[in-house]
Amino acid sequence: MFTGDRSGDWLYASLHRVGLATQAASVDAQDGLQLIDTRVTAAVRCAPPENKPTTVERDTCSPWLDAEFSLVSRHIGSIVALGSFAFTATLAMLSRAGYEIPRPRPRFGHGEEVPVGPLTLFACYHPSQQNTFTGKLTEPMLDDVLRRAARSGGSVGQAE
Repeated sequence: MFTGDRSGDWLYASLHRVGLATQAASVDAQDGLQLIDTRVTAAVRCAPPENKPTTVERDTCSPWLDAEFSLVSRHIGSIVALGSFAFTATLAMLSRAGYEIPRPRPRFGHGEEVPVGPLTLFACYHPSQQNTFTGKLTEPMLDDVLRRAARSGGSVGQAE
């Protein structure tokens, strides 16, 4: 995921800087990149029109996200949601998996940490060109969230 696009350039470079990837770039499946205690996944499994997933697409893909989470959940201590869409999808996934979501329901805000049972959900702006070109998301901001997630215990997951 994210291999060969500018969002991936940002994500993998940051993962490398904070010690969660063996190299700073991923250009194809055979390039040797290895993630360290990290898994990258997505709430939507196809490239949506205009790169804007809909709630219908999120709901259609949710069984895949749920199944993947059930396979790795006992190894995860933190989840980083890249963007508000991912944040909402992750809360829904955790709720479907039986985790108690805090009340009032958490709202997305870059850098927020939300304890959900034994997990911590971290909110981060998506490393899209729109966010990185405008400075809404900077390398230090992304590194900070990923570093805090790595320190919070267990593996770092990501839902987009």
